[in-house]
Amino acid sequence: MKRFTHVSPDSLATATVALNEPGATPVGGGSDLLGMIKDDLTAPDHLVRLTQLPGLDTIAPQPDDGVQIGGMITLTGLSRHPVIRERYTALAEAAGSVGTPQIRNAGTLAGNITQRPWCWYFRQGFPCYKHGGSRCFSRTGENQFNAILGGGPSYIVHPSDTAVALVALDAQVHVVGDGGDRWLPIREFFVLPSDDVSRENVLARGDIVTQLALPPQPGTRSAYTKVTDREAWTHAVVSAAVALVVEDGVCRRAGIALGGVAPIPWRVTRVEQLLIGQRLTPELAAAASRAAVESARPLSRNRYKIPLVTETLRRTLLSLL
Repeated sequence: MKRFTHVSPDSLATATVALNEPGATPVGGGSDLLGMIKDDLTAPDHLVRLTQLPGLDTIAPQPDDGVQIGGMITLTGLSRHPVIRERYTALAEAAGSVGTPQIRNAGTLAGNITQRPWCWYFRQGFPCYKHGGSRCFSRTGENQFNAILGGGPSYIVHPSDTAVALVALDAQVHVVGDGGDRWLPIREFFVLPSDDVSRENVLARGDIVTQLALPPQPGTRSAYTKVTDREAWTHAVVSAAVALVVEDGVCRRAGIALGGVAPIPWRVTRVEQLLIGQRLTPELAAAASRAAVESARPLSRNRYKIPLVTETLRRTLLSLL
């Protein structure tokens, strides 16, 4: 491992300046960064520690009954916070499902939503699109865990659990950088390979995710379900986050997102439209779940994800009835 310097800025302004230095890399909990360094996928000259920035590891309920979450909150802290557990259950469940206790104790929310892909070809240094190459090796190779929705030209899947819940809950992301600070809907934060194959989100050099905001959602019940190929330290093969407002058995609002199936957390608006205004029944849950994969385009070895998505989403919907 090459030598590097370590900087702990005490303000957002100094952090932004430090991140604009050549070879600078931000670090929160460092789980993904350490893996990238060990796999020779990055070799930073300067590590800029963001966890020391004041006020970025808190959860603050707002006067309108929404909540703001600091980007440097640990996944453990997020999963155990009483406000998140009560009002935004899907997010607490998603944060609590990440990796292992050791990873959750160190890993941050901002780091979780901005981690790089875990595609085998990318992590092994193949000259794929993510390395500036001109092909996606998984398209015709080992693609059991790759995308069935939204893929092309790269067929990575987004690895974040919390991002799926945040999309279903209509979160907003606050970014600070050279261009000033801005809020944007989380659905505009992630980038499909068809729009820019070199990146997974809109962050530019020097940008920092400082806060995430969740809107007030009175009467909302939510849940997150994750299916994995082993019990610990792994990412979702398929996941589903569902947020519903149900009054007298009728769905009045729905936010539904899928993980493990697309290059970004996949919002299934088609399913939401099918549910809103309808009386929720097991039959409707089954039909809506089938609609979630109507546009799926599986690769040679991941067709099994279609029934897995259908059953995972059906069970998650039924758990909220």
